Amino acid sequence: MMEWIPVVFVAFKALVLCTGMFFAIKWHYDQGKKGKENERRAVLRASGKVAAVFVVTLVGLALVTFVLARTLGLDLNLP
Repeated sequence: MMEWIPVVFVAFKALVLCTGMFFAIKWHYDQGKKGKENERRAVLRASGKVAAVFVVTLVGLALVTFVLARTLGLDLNLP
């Protein structure tokens, strides 16, 4: 005979998570319809800055790795 407690708990958890996701999506959709253009621009500007810092950091890390590998005498030639 199958235990019914895990079935009930998993079903309850799925119901709670689905309900929470529905209301989260609805809230974000309603917030987006308010038309806060200045806030959107600020968020886009901030996300652009974060992306630019990420790319610069990534390039810097690649250069440091390349210099360190050269210093240690590793073979960096392509086959």
